[in-house]
Amino acid sequence: MRAATVKRKTNETDIEVAIDLDGTGASAIATGIGFLDHMLDLLARHSRVDVKIRAQGDLHIDQHHTTEDCGIALGQAFKQALGDMRGIARYCDVHVPMDEALTRVAIDISGRPFLVFKAQFAHGKVGTFDTQLVREWFQAFAMNAGITLHVETLYGANDHHVAESCFKGLARALRGAVSIDARAAGEVPSTKGLL
Repeated sequence: MRAATVKRKTNETDIEVAIDLDGTGASAIATGIGFLDHMLDLLARHSRVDVKIRAQGDLHIDQHHTTEDCGIALGQAFKQALGDMRGIARYCDVHVPMDEALTRVAIDISGRPFLVFKAQFAHGKVGTFDTQLVREWFQAFAMNAGITLHVETLYGANDHHVAESCFKGLARALRGAVSIDARAAGEVPSTKGLL
């Protein structure tokens, strides 16, 4: 089974994540941050990865630590669940519209973490959620999953839609990249023989 559980406890957060890469997109998300819960729920739904996240954090300070640490723990779970990555498609790129917003996401499950994130937000917040934390979450996830990730919103006027197109884009790219390539079953998708 391509599944993993990660528990991460610091002085700022206490997080437990469980994923199944071969799931149906079921989710049970409780971070204490409504907008983040919404983004992670749609990430699960559109990637078809089962995701459970329970997080408690120092929300009396702000949402930064909880958001970032959820990205760290989820990234670690993805890396663990992928194992030696035998048979995966590895690459995927998508364009995902969300009403007036359009985001392009390209992913390489490479073992070489890198993030290029180009999305502009017109306002500092969506509801109570700091829009600058969208990038922080993607940074934490990419670095800890060990993936090369490019996210670029080509255009968009509504900050909620921009953020949602970024998360949905990642979901669809992950869905393709972690899928098993029947023609390469059992092979590590690299000329090096190792990722």
